[in-house]
Amino acid sequence: MPALVALDISPGQLFIDEMKRSWDSGNAILPIDQRLPQLARQQLIKEFGASYVVNQQGESTKTSEGFPVDPGDALIVATSGSTGAPKGVVHTRDSIHAAVAAGGNRLNCSSTDHWLSCLPFAHVGGLTVVLRALHYQSKLTIEPRADSTVISEALTKGATITSLVPTILQRVDVSGFRTVLVGGSAVIDTLPINAVATYGLSETMGGVVYNGHALDGVELRISNSGEIEIRGPMLFRCYRDGTYSKSKDGWFATADLGEIDAAGNLKVLGRKDDLIITGGHKVWPGTVERALMLHPNIADACVKGAPDPTWGNAVIAWIVRKDNKNDLSLSEIKSFLKESLPDYSTPKTIYFQSEIPRNALGKVRYKELIHE
Repeated sequence: MPALVALDISPGQLFIDEMKRSWDSGNAILPIDQRLPQLARQQLIKEFGASYVVNQQGESTKTSEGFPVDPGDALIVATSGSTGAPKGVVHTRDSIHAAVAAGGNRLNCSSTDHWLSCLPFAHVGGLTVVLRALHYQSKLTIEPRADSTVISEALTKGATITSLVPTILQRVDVSGFRTVLVGGSAVIDTLPINAVATYGLSETMGGVVYNGHALDGVELRISNSGEIEIRGPMLFRCYRDGTYSKSKDGWFATADLGEIDAAGNLKVLGRKDDLIITGGHKVWPGTVERALMLHPNIADACVKGAPDPTWGNAVIAWIVRKDNKNDLSLSEIKSFLKESLPDYSTPKTIYFQSEIPRNALGKVRYKELIHE
C-alpha cells in the first residue's frame, strides 16, 4: 500500500527532490511547517499517520505508528488551525492537477514565467507556486520570506509572478511583477492593478475564485443560510481521519458566508463563526477592521466577538498603535469609527498590543491575543 512521507524540510530544492521521489514511488507527502516547535511537528506526524520522515539532511526514518494512504493520494496538508486543531486535508494527483491547471489557464502561465516562491510549502498557497512552476517548466526562485530586499532582488533577476498574503503586500512595492496573487486572509480593499485577489481553502487546493470569478470547472452557489458552497475537480478527497464533508452530489460547504451578484461575481463576507450578533445587529469583523485601519495612528488591528450579558455578544478590538502613540484612547477610536460605522459596530472594549500574532498566511492566532 502507498505510504505517507512527512517532509520535515525547509523550502528549497531538497524538498522538491524528495516530493518528486515520493510521488514517483506512488506515495503521498505531508509537508511539515518549519516554524513549528519540534514537539508540535512530532505530534502532527503521529496524528496524520506518516510512515516515513525525511529530515533536512535528506535522511529517511521509518516511524512505528504510520498507516497507509489510498492509491492516488498525493498530498496531505494541515489546515491553518487558527481556531482549533489542524485537520489533514487529503488531495489526490487528480485534484492537484486540476487546481494547478485551472489557475494556470486563468493566469496564462507558460514556460516563460519566472515564479518567486516566498510562502511556506506546508500551506497550499506556497506549494501551488512550486507546482505551477514545475507543471509549466517555468523558472523558480525560492526565498524563505518576503520583504522589500527579497522582492527587489527577485525582480532584478527577472521574476514575473508571485503569491503573497495581504500583510506582506502592504509593506512592499510589487509594481514590477506581471501578476501578484493575493490570498490567505481577508484581502485589503484596494489592490495594485497587477494583483489578483484569490479565494480558496486547503480543501480546494488553494484559490478557485480570482477577482470574484470562478475558475473554469468550478461551480459556486450560496446555501439557504448564506454559506458559500463549491464543487469542482480540485476538491479534496477526504480528511486524514477518514471523514468527509462533501454532499452526495459533490458540493463542499466552506463555512464562509458570501453573496453572488447577477453577473456571477462572488463577494466573501467572512467566516460563518466570525459573524458577531450584538444587540440583534449583524457586525462583520472585517468591516470594523478596515475602518480602524483608516485611522492615521493605527498600524494593525483585528476584531472578534465575545459573549456579553447585555448585548449577547460584544465587539472587541485589538489594536497596534503606530510609533508608540500611547495617547490614542478608546474614546478617540470610538469617535473616529462613528464617522463611518453605526454605533453598534464600534468596539465595546479595546486592547492595545505591540503586534497582532499571525500565521504565515496572515490569519490571526486568536489564542495569543491579550484578553484582560
